[in-house]
Amino acid sequence: MQRFVLCLLILLLTAAPVWAARNPIPPINKSPYVSALVVDADTGNVLFEDNADARVYPASVLKLMVLYVLLDRLDQGLLKLDEMVPVTVEAYKTGGSQVYLDPKEQFTVEELLYALMVQSANDAAVALASHVAGSKEGFVALMNQKAEALGMKSTRFHSVHGLPPSEGQEPDVTTARDLAILCRELAKRPDTFKYTGTKSRGFRNDTFMMYNHNKLLTQVPGSDGFKTGYYQAAGFSIAATAKRGGVRIISLVMGSADRKERDAKAMELLGKGFSQVPPRPETITAATPATPAASPPATAPAATPPAAGPTFATDTQPTPAAQAEGEDASAPDAAPAPTTAKGSGWGSFFIGLGVGFALFLAFFVAAGILMKKRSKSSGRFNRSA
Repeated sequence: MQRFVLCLLILLLTAAPVWAARNPIPPINKSPYVSALVVDADTGNVLFEDNADARVYPASVLKLMVLYVLLDRLDQGLLKLDEMVPVTVEAYKTGGSQVYLDPKEQFTVEELLYALMVQSANDAAVALASHVAGSKEGFVALMNQKAEALGMKSTRFHSVHGLPPSEGQEPDVTTARDLAILCRELAKRPDTFKYTGTKSRGFRNDTFMMYNHNKLLTQVPGSDGFKTGYYQAAGFSIAATAKRGGVRIISLVMGSADRKERDAKAMELLGKGFSQVPPRPETITAATPATPAASPPATAPAATPPAAGPTFATDTQPTPAAQAEGEDASAPDAAPAPTTAKGSGWGSFFIGLGVGFALFLAFFVAAGILMKKRSKSSGRFNRSA
Protein backbone atom coordinates (compact mmCIF):
# COMPACT_ATOMS: atom_id res chain seq x y z
CA MET A 1 0.00 0.00 0.00
CA GLN A 2 2.87 2.33 0.85
CA ARG A 3 4.38 1.72 -2.58
CA PHE A 4 1.08 2.58 -4.26
CA VAL A 5 0.79 5.88 -2.37
CA LEU A 6 4.40 6.72 -3.25
CA CYS A 7 3.82 6.00 -6.97
CA LEU A 8 0.65 8.12 -6.99
CA LEU A 9 2.48 11.02 -5.32
CA ILE A 10 5.25 10.86 -7.92
CA LEU A 11 2.71 10.92 -10.76
CA LEU A 12 0.93 13.94 -9.28
CA LEU A 13 4.18 15.83 -8.86
CA THR A 14 5.11 15.01 -12.44
CA ALA A 15 1.76 16.38 -13.65
CA ALA A 16 2.24 19.74 -11.90
CA PRO A 17 4.47 21.25 -14.63
CA VAL A 18 1.95 20.16 -17.28
CA TRP A 19 -0.82 22.00 -15.43
CA ALA A 20 1.31 25.12 -15.09
CA ALA A 21 2.31 25.03 -18.76
CA ARG A 22 -1.05 26.40 -19.89
CA ASN A 23 -2.41 29.86 -19.26
CA PRO A 24 -6.00 29.70 -17.92
CA ILE A 25 -8.34 31.80 -20.04
CA PRO A 26 -12.07 32.48 -19.58
CA PRO A 27 -14.26 30.13 -21.62
CA ILE A 28 -16.56 31.78 -24.14
CA ASN A 29 -18.43 28.88 -25.72
CA LYS A 30 -22.23 28.87 -25.58
CA SER A 31 -25.26 27.34 -27.29
CA PRO A 32 -25.88 27.59 -30.18
CA TYR A 33 -22.84 29.86 -30.75
CA VAL A 34 -21.16 33.08 -29.68
CA SER A 35 -21.33 34.68 -33.10
CA ALA A 36 -22.30 33.94 -36.69
CA LEU A 37 -22.01 35.62 -40.08
CA VAL A 38 -22.99 34.73 -43.65
CA VAL A 39 -21.58 36.57 -46.68
CA ASP A 40 -21.66 36.33 -50.46
CA ALA A 41 -18.02 35.58 -51.30
CA ASP A 42 -18.10 37.48 -54.60
CA THR A 43 -19.76 40.71 -53.49
CA GLY A 44 -19.07 40.73 -49.76
CA ASN A 45 -22.75 41.38 -49.06
CA VAL A 46 -23.74 40.36 -45.56
CA LEU A 47 -26.69 37.96 -45.77
CA PHE A 48 -26.99 37.26 -42.05
CA GLU A 49 -25.14 38.28 -38.92
CA ASP A 50 -25.51 37.70 -35.21
CA ASN A 51 -23.00 39.27 -32.83
CA ALA A 52 -20.45 39.15 -35.67
CA ASP A 53 -18.04 41.57 -33.96
CA ALA A 54 -17.74 39.58 -30.73
CA ARG A 55 -14.13 38.67 -30.04
CA VAL A 56 -13.57 34.92 -30.00
CA TYR A 57 -10.74 32.41 -29.80
CA PRO A 58 -10.34 30.97 -33.30
CA ALA A 59 -8.46 27.81 -32.24
CA SER A 60 -7.35 25.92 -35.37
CA VAL A 61 -9.45 28.11 -37.68
CA LEU A 62 -6.46 30.47 -37.56
CA LYS A 63 -4.56 27.96 -39.70
CA LEU A 64 -6.39 29.64 -42.58
CA MET A 65 -4.06 32.60 -42.07
CA VAL A 66 -1.08 30.23 -42.05
CA LEU A 67 -2.33 28.88 -45.39
CA TYR A 68 -2.85 32.39 -46.75
CA VAL A 69 0.71 33.46 -45.88
CA LEU A 70 2.16 30.30 -47.44
CA LEU A 71 0.11 30.58 -50.64
CA ASP A 72 1.22 34.19 -50.95
CA ARG A 73 4.83 33.09 -50.63
CA LEU A 74 4.29 30.46 -53.30
CA ASP A 75 2.77 33.07 -55.62
CA GLN A 76 5.79 35.32 -55.13
CA GLY A 77 8.21 32.51 -55.88
CA LEU A 78 9.67 32.70 -52.38
CA LEU A 79 8.58 29.14 -51.67
CA LYS A 80 8.16 26.01 -53.79
CA LEU A 81 5.76 23.12 -53.32
CA ASP A 82 8.52 20.54 -53.80
CA GLU A 83 10.85 22.34 -51.39
CA MET A 84 11.97 20.08 -48.53
CA VAL A 85 11.11 21.16 -44.98
CA PRO A 86 13.19 19.72 -42.13
CA VAL A 87 11.39 18.79 -38.91
CA THR A 88 12.58 20.82 -35.94
CA VAL A 89 12.66 19.55 -32.36
CA GLU A 90 10.13 22.25 -31.52
CA ALA A 91 7.72 20.88 -34.14
CA TYR A 92 8.30 17.35 -32.84
CA LYS A 93 7.30 18.43 -29.32
CA THR A 94 4.10 20.19 -30.38
CA GLY A 95 0.99 18.49 -29.01
CA GLY A 96 -2.65 18.33 -30.02
CA SER A 97 -3.72 17.22 -33.48
CA GLN A 98 -0.61 16.15 -35.40
CA VAL A 99 1.01 13.82 -37.90
CA TYR A 100 3.74 12.85 -35.42
CA LEU A 101 6.70 14.42 -37.14
CA ASP A 102 10.17 13.29 -36.13
CA PRO A 103 13.36 15.38 -36.27
CA LYS A 104 14.90 12.67 -38.43
CA GLU A 105 12.30 13.33 -41.14
CA GLN A 106 11.73 15.95 -43.79
CA PHE A 107 8.76 16.53 -46.07
CA THR A 108 7.85 18.73 -48.99
CA VAL A 109 5.96 21.97 -48.50
CA GLU A 110 2.98 20.45 -50.31
CA GLU A 111 2.85 17.38 -48.06
CA LEU A 112 2.87 19.58 -44.98
CA LEU A 113 0.21 21.87 -46.45
CA TYR A 114 -2.12 18.88 -46.74
CA ALA A 115 -1.22 17.87 -43.18
CA LEU A 116 -1.95 21.41 -42.04
CA MET A 117 -5.42 21.60 -43.60
CA VAL A 118 -6.65 17.99 -43.62
CA GLN A 119 -5.29 16.68 -40.32
CA SER A 120 -5.03 20.19 -38.82
CA ALA A 121 -1.54 19.13 -37.75
CA ASN A 122 0.00 21.50 -35.23
CA ASP A 123 3.45 19.99 -35.72
CA ALA A 124 3.19 20.65 -39.46
CA ALA A 125 2.26 24.28 -38.73
CA VAL A 126 5.36 24.73 -36.57
CA ALA A 127 7.64 23.03 -39.10
CA LEU A 128 6.37 25.21 -41.95
CA ALA A 129 6.52 28.39 -39.86
CA SER A 130 10.10 27.73 -38.76
CA HIS A 131 11.14 26.93 -42.33
CA VAL A 132 9.64 30.10 -43.80
CA ALA A 133 10.34 32.66 -41.09
CA GLY A 134 13.09 31.07 -39.00
CA SER A 135 10.87 30.74 -35.93
CA LYS A 136 7.25 30.56 -34.80
CA GLU A 137 7.49 34.13 -33.56
CA GLY A 138 8.73 35.37 -36.92
CA PHE A 139 5.86 33.67 -38.71
CA VAL A 140 3.31 35.06 -36.24
CA ALA A 141 4.59 38.51 -37.15
CA LEU A 142 3.90 37.73 -40.83
CA MET A 143 0.38 36.57 -39.92
CA ASN A 144 -0.37 39.80 -38.05
CA GLN A 145 1.04 41.90 -40.91
CA LYS A 146 -1.31 40.16 -43.34
CA ALA A 147 -4.25 40.58 -40.99
CA GLU A 148 -3.57 44.30 -40.72
CA ALA A 149 -3.16 44.68 -44.48
CA LEU A 150 -6.49 42.92 -45.09
CA GLY A 151 -8.30 45.16 -42.61
CA MET A 152 -8.86 42.52 -39.92
CA LYS A 153 -8.99 45.18 -37.22
CA SER A 154 -10.06 42.99 -34.31
CA THR A 155 -7.62 40.14 -34.91
CA ARG A 156 -4.39 39.40 -33.09
CA PHE A 157 -2.44 36.19 -33.52
CA HIS A 158 -0.01 34.81 -30.95
CA SER A 159 0.50 31.29 -32.30
CA VAL A 160 0.79 29.40 -35.59
CA HIS A 161 -1.45 26.51 -34.52
CA GLY A 162 -4.30 27.87 -32.38
CA LEU A 163 -3.65 25.77 -29.28
CA PRO A 164 -4.61 27.18 -25.87
CA PRO A 165 -2.04 29.80 -24.84
CA SER A 166 1.08 28.74 -23.00
CA GLU A 167 1.99 30.25 -19.66
CA GLY A 168 2.55 33.98 -20.06
CA GLN A 169 1.12 33.99 -23.60
CA GLU A 170 -1.99 35.79 -24.76
CA PRO A 171 -4.75 33.86 -26.59
CA ASP A 172 -5.31 34.28 -30.31
CA VAL A 173 -8.37 36.50 -30.87
CA THR A 174 -10.48 37.39 -33.88
CA THR A 175 -14.11 37.94 -34.92
CA ALA A 176 -16.46 36.32 -37.38
CA ARG A 177 -16.38 39.50 -39.46
CA ASP A 178 -12.58 39.50 -39.65
CA LEU A 179 -12.52 35.81 -40.60
CA ALA A 180 -15.00 36.54 -43.39
CA ILE A 181 -12.45 38.95 -44.85
CA LEU A 182 -9.75 36.28 -44.76
CA CYS A 183 -12.07 33.65 -46.25
CA ARG A 184 -13.04 35.92 -49.13
CA GLU A 185 -9.38 36.46 -49.94
CA LEU A 186 -8.67 32.74 -49.83
CA ALA A 187 -11.69 32.08 -52.07
CA LYS A 188 -9.99 34.13 -54.80
CA ARG A 189 -7.22 31.52 -54.94
CA PRO A 190 -8.32 28.27 -56.65
CA ASP A 191 -5.45 26.36 -55.04
CA THR A 192 -7.00 27.03 -51.62
CA PHE A 193 -9.68 24.41 -52.21
CA LYS A 194 -7.15 21.78 -53.25
CA TYR A 195 -6.20 21.64 -49.57
CA THR A 196 -9.35 22.67 -47.70
CA GLY A 197 -11.63 20.47 -49.83
CA THR A 198 -9.65 17.24 -49.38
CA LYS A 199 -11.65 14.76 -47.30
CA SER A 200 -8.87 12.26 -46.62
CA ARG A 201 -5.30 11.73 -47.67
CA GLY A 202 -2.38 9.47 -46.86
CA PHE A 203 0.74 10.83 -45.22
CA ARG A 204 4.22 9.37 -44.79
CA ASN A 205 3.88 7.06 -47.82
CA ASP A 206 0.27 6.34 -46.85
CA THR A 207 1.27 4.76 -43.54
CA PHE A 208 -0.79 7.41 -41.72
CA MET A 209 -4.26 8.34 -42.94
CA MET A 210 -5.48 11.88 -42.43
CA TYR A 211 -9.19 12.67 -42.20
CA ASN A 212 -10.65 16.16 -42.50
CA HIS A 213 -12.46 17.39 -39.38
CA ASN A 214 -14.87 19.38 -41.56
CA LYS A 215 -17.83 16.99 -41.88
CA LEU A 216 -19.71 19.46 -44.09
CA LEU A 217 -17.51 18.33 -46.97
CA THR A 218 -19.60 15.16 -47.17
CA GLN A 219 -22.92 16.63 -46.04
CA VAL A 220 -23.37 19.86 -48.01
CA PRO A 221 -23.53 19.91 -51.85
CA GLY A 222 -20.72 22.05 -53.25
CA SER A 223 -18.82 22.25 -49.94
CA ASP A 224 -15.06 22.56 -50.36
CA GLY A 225 -13.76 24.35 -47.27
CA PHE A 226 -12.60 25.96 -45.17
CA LYS A 227 -11.62 24.94 -41.61
CA THR A 228 -12.85 23.85 -38.19
CA GLY A 229 -11.36 24.66 -34.80
CA TYR A 230 -11.78 23.59 -31.19
CA TYR A 231 -10.39 23.68 -27.72
CA GLN A 232 -12.31 23.69 -24.48
CA ALA A 233 -12.41 27.39 -23.65
CA ALA A 234 -12.89 28.42 -27.30
CA GLY A 235 -15.69 26.00 -28.10
CA PHE A 236 -16.33 24.60 -31.56
CA SER A 237 -15.92 26.98 -34.51
CA ILE A 238 -16.07 26.65 -38.28
CA ALA A 239 -15.42 28.74 -41.35
CA ALA A 240 -17.54 26.93 -43.94
CA THR A 241 -18.10 27.53 -47.64
CA ALA A 242 -19.87 25.97 -50.60
CA LYS A 243 -20.34 26.89 -54.24
CA ARG A 244 -23.47 26.25 -56.34
CA GLY A 245 -24.70 27.77 -59.57
CA GLY A 246 -21.80 30.20 -59.74
CA VAL A 247 -22.51 31.46 -56.21
CA ARG A 248 -20.11 30.97 -53.31
CA ILE A 249 -21.45 31.45 -49.81
CA ILE A 250 -19.29 31.73 -46.70
CA SER A 251 -20.68 30.91 -43.26
CA LEU A 252 -18.90 31.58 -39.97
CA VAL A 253 -20.13 29.95 -36.75
CA MET A 254 -17.92 30.67 -33.76
CA GLY A 255 -17.82 29.39 -30.20
CA SER A 256 -20.49 26.68 -30.18
CA ALA A 257 -20.71 24.51 -27.08
CA ASP A 258 -21.34 21.40 -29.18
CA ARG A 259 -19.78 20.18 -32.42
CA LYS A 260 -22.98 18.81 -33.92
CA GLU A 261 -24.81 22.03 -33.09
CA ARG A 262 -22.04 24.03 -34.76
CA ASP A 263 -22.23 21.94 -37.90
CA ALA A 264 -26.03 22.09 -38.00
CA LYS A 265 -25.99 25.88 -37.72
CA ALA A 266 -23.30 26.22 -40.37
CA MET A 267 -25.34 24.06 -42.77
CA GLU A 268 -28.53 25.98 -41.98
CA LEU A 269 -26.87 29.33 -42.60
CA LEU A 270 -25.27 28.18 -45.85
CA GLY A 271 -28.74 27.16 -47.02
CA LYS A 272 -30.16 30.55 -46.03
CA GLY A 273 -27.37 32.26 -47.92
CA PHE A 274 -28.03 30.35 -51.14
CA SER A 275 -31.75 31.08 -50.84
CA GLN A 276 -31.01 34.82 -50.97
CA VAL A 277 -28.58 34.91 -53.91
CA PRO A 278 -29.75 33.87 -57.40
CA PRO A 279 -27.40 31.78 -59.56
CA ARG A 280 -24.90 33.80 -61.55
CA PRO A 281 -22.59 33.04 -64.48
CA GLU A 282 -19.22 31.64 -63.42
CA THR A 283 -17.39 34.39 -65.31
CA ILE A 284 -18.69 37.19 -63.07
CA THR A 285 -16.11 38.40 -60.55
CA ALA A 286 -16.73 41.17 -58.11
CA ALA A 287 -14.38 44.13 -57.74
CA THR A 288 -15.65 45.15 -54.34
CA PRO A 289 -13.61 45.76 -51.19
CA ALA A 290 -12.70 42.65 -49.21
CA THR A 291 -14.21 43.92 -45.97
CA PRO A 292 -17.89 42.94 -45.60
CA ALA A 293 -19.86 45.96 -44.49
CA ALA A 294 -21.93 45.63 -41.36
CA SER A 295 -25.61 45.53 -42.14
CA PRO A 296 -28.77 44.15 -40.60
CA PRO A 297 -29.57 40.57 -41.63
CA ALA A 298 -31.64 40.38 -44.78
CA THR A 299 -33.37 37.25 -43.62
CA ALA A 300 -33.07 35.71 -40.19
CA PRO A 301 -32.74 31.92 -39.89
CA ALA A 302 -35.90 29.92 -39.31
CA ALA A 303 -34.73 29.03 -35.83
CA THR A 304 -35.09 31.63 -33.09
CA PRO A 305 -31.89 33.70 -33.06
CA PRO A 306 -29.85 33.40 -29.87
CA ALA A 307 -29.20 36.28 -27.55
CA ALA A 308 -26.13 38.35 -28.33
CA GLY A 309 -22.95 36.68 -27.16
CA PRO A 310 -20.31 38.21 -24.87
CA THR A 311 -17.95 40.74 -26.39
CA PHE A 312 -15.02 38.98 -24.75
CA ALA A 313 -16.30 36.60 -22.13
CA THR A 314 -16.23 39.18 -19.34
CA ASP A 315 -19.38 37.68 -17.86
CA THR A 316 -17.87 34.24 -17.36
CA GLN A 317 -15.61 32.94 -14.62
CA PRO A 318 -12.13 31.69 -15.47
CA THR A 319 -11.64 27.94 -15.36
CA PRO A 320 -8.52 25.73 -15.23
CA ALA A 321 -6.48 25.74 -18.41
CA ALA A 322 -8.03 23.96 -21.34
CA GLN A 323 -6.51 20.74 -22.57
CA ALA A 324 -3.59 21.34 -24.90
CA GLU A 325 -5.28 19.81 -27.86
CA GLY A 326 -5.61 21.30 -31.29
CA GLU A 327 -8.31 21.41 -33.87
CA ASP A 328 -10.99 18.92 -32.86
CA ALA A 329 -8.30 16.67 -31.40
CA SER A 330 -10.43 15.81 -28.40
CA ALA A 331 -13.70 15.79 -30.33
CA PRO A 332 -15.44 12.45 -31.04
CA ASP A 333 -14.47 12.53 -34.72
CA ALA A 334 -10.78 13.11 -34.23
CA ALA A 335 -8.36 10.81 -36.04
CA PRO A 336 -6.80 8.24 -33.67
CA ALA A 337 -3.15 8.66 -32.82
CA PRO A 338 -0.71 5.85 -33.59
CA THR A 339 0.75 3.90 -30.69
CA THR A 340 4.00 5.83 -31.05
CA ALA A 341 2.27 9.18 -30.51
CA LYS A 342 4.30 11.86 -28.81
CA GLY A 343 1.41 14.28 -28.19
CA SER A 344 0.98 15.94 -24.82
CA GLY A 345 -2.04 17.01 -22.80
CA TRP A 346 -4.25 16.02 -19.91
CA GLY A 347 -5.85 13.26 -21.96
CA SER A 348 -2.51 11.51 -22.35
CA PHE A 349 -1.67 12.05 -18.66
CA PHE A 350 -4.88 10.51 -17.32
CA ILE A 351 -4.72 7.61 -19.77
CA GLY A 352 -1.19 6.91 -18.58
CA LEU A 353 -2.26 7.21 -14.94
CA GLY A 354 -5.12 4.78 -15.51
CA VAL A 355 -2.91 2.25 -17.28
CA GLY A 356 -0.28 2.49 -14.55
CA PHE A 357 -2.85 1.94 -11.84
CA ALA A 358 -4.33 -1.03 -13.69
CA LEU A 359 -0.89 -2.63 -14.10
CA PHE A 360 -0.13 -2.07 -10.43
CA LEU A 361 -3.44 -3.61 -9.39
CA ALA A 362 -2.87 -6.63 -11.66
CA PHE A 363 0.60 -7.14 -10.20
CA PHE A 364 -0.76 -6.87 -6.66
CA VAL A 365 -3.48 -9.46 -7.33
CA ALA A 366 -1.06 -11.83 -9.09
CA ALA A 367 1.37 -11.60 -6.18
CA GLY A 368 -1.42 -12.40 -3.75
CA ILE A 369 -2.49 -15.45 -5.74
CA LEU A 370 1.10 -16.68 -5.99
CA MET A 371 1.66 -16.30 -2.24
CA LYS A 372 -1.58 -18.13 -1.54
CA LYS A 373 -0.52 -21.06 -3.78
CA ARG A 374 2.85 -21.22 -2.08
CA SER A 375 1.15 -21.29 1.31
CA LYS A 376 -1.08 -24.20 0.26
CA SER A 377 1.88 -26.11 -1.17
CA SER A 378 3.80 -25.62 2.04
CA GLY A 379 0.82 -26.88 4.05
CA ARG A 380 0.54 -30.06 1.97
CA PHE A 381 4.24 -30.77 2.38
CA ASN A 382 4.04 -30.43 6.16
CA ARG A 383 1.06 -32.79 6.38
CA SER A 384 2.72 -35.47 4.20
CA ALA A 385 5.88 -35.32 6.30
